Amino acid sequence: MGGWSQLMLSTNPPGGGDTLLIAPQWIGDAVMTQPLIAALQAQGQRITVGALPWVAPVYRAMAEVHRVIAFPFAHGGLQWTARRQLAKELRGQFQRAVVCPNSFKSALLPWWAGIEHRIGYRGEARYGLLTQALTNPPKHTRGSMVAHYLALAGGANLAAPAQPHPVLHVHADALAAALQSEKLQAHAYYVFAPGAEYGPAKRWPVAHFADLARGLDAPVLLLGSAKDAAMCEEIVALANRGAAGPCTSLAGRAGLDLALSLVAGARAVVSNDSGLMHVAAALGRPQVALFGSSSPLHTPPLSDVARVLWLKNDPAYQPPLDCAPCFARDCPLGHTRCLRDLSPGMAAQALAGLL
Repeated sequence: MGGWSQLMLSTNPPGGGDTLLIAPQWIGDAVMTQPLIAALQAQGQRITVGALPWVAPVYRAMAEVHRVIAFPFAHGGLQWTARRQLAKELRGQFQRAVVCPNSFKSALLPWWAGIEHRIGYRGEARYGLLTQALTNPPKHTRGSMVAHYLALAGGANLAAPAQPHPVLHVHADALAAALQSEKLQAHAYYVFAPGAEYGPAKRWPVAHFADLARGLDAPVLLLGSAKDAAMCEEIVALANRGAAGPCTSLAGRAGLDLALSLVAGARAVVSNDSGLMHVAAALGRPQVALFGSSSPLHTPPLSDVARVLWLKNDPAYQPPLDCAPCFARDCPLGHTRCLRDLSPGMAAQALAGLL
C-alpha cells in the first residue's frame, strides 16, 4: 500500500472520533471507496461523507456511513464563497478528514474548517492543505482503485474490512416502492446501462444492445443520465422495431436513488465500464461487463457473479487487439474493433452462463 509521507504533523491521527470523508465526483469511484469507509469504521471512526449531489445516493446505500452531506457545489470552479460558508458551518465537528480526490479545491474545505488531521494523496499543489499525504502513484502503475482508496485508512497499519469487495445495500421499502412505481416484478427484468461518461470508445454499439434485448426472455429497462437519453431511445426503437415493446428507457428520468433500487431488483445487468457497472457489482447482481478502450485489470466489477468480456485477452480473437487498452475517449484508429466485434451472441452466452 505504501507508507505515509509526513508533511506537517509528527504524530499519526487518532483512531476514533468523527471523520469527514470528501468523496470522489464519479459514481464508480464513489463505490470503490466503500472498503475504505468500512476500514475507518473498524478503527472506531464515525463517518460523515461530503459528496456532490449526483454521487450522494451511493453513500446513502453504505451501511457504515453515519451521515451524508450533499455539497452545494456545481461541477467545475473553485466556488470560494460556498466552500468557505460550508467550512464555517462544519468547524469543530470533526477530528479527521480523508480527502479522496486529488484536486486542490477538494482539500480546501477541511483546511478552512480547521480539521486537525487532514489525509489524502499528493495532488494539485496542495501540500499546505494536507497534514499527511501518501505518494500518488502514476496511473499506469497504480493497482486497483479499491486498494488505492483503502490505503488512506492508514497504510501498513490498515484495519482490513470484513468484506474485501465494495458492498451497497438498498432498503426493502425503497426497492418495493421502485418496483411499484415502474410496474415491475423483482428479478423479472433486465437492466442495461448503455452509457459511459468518458466517451464513445467505452460504449458498446447501440445496435448490439438492441439485438441483445430482442433475444431475452424478460423486459429490458435502460438506465443512464440525461446525456444517455437519446442513445437509449434509439436502442428502444431498434429493440421494439418501432412499436411498443418490452424495452423501455428511464435514462435522464430516474435519479440515482431510483436507479440503485432498480438495479438491486434486476434479474441481471449488462453494462459498459461505467459507474452503474460498479453499482451492480456492489449490489451483488449477476452482470455482464463490456470493456473496450479501458482495462478490467484496473477497474473490474468486483463481484463473484460478474462476467467480463474483453477481446484484448481472448486468444481466439484475430487479429489481436494490440492497440488495447488505449484509454482514449474516441478510437484513435477509427474502427472501435474492441467493442464492435464483441457480438450480441457473446454477451447472451455470458449472460446465460450466469443465470
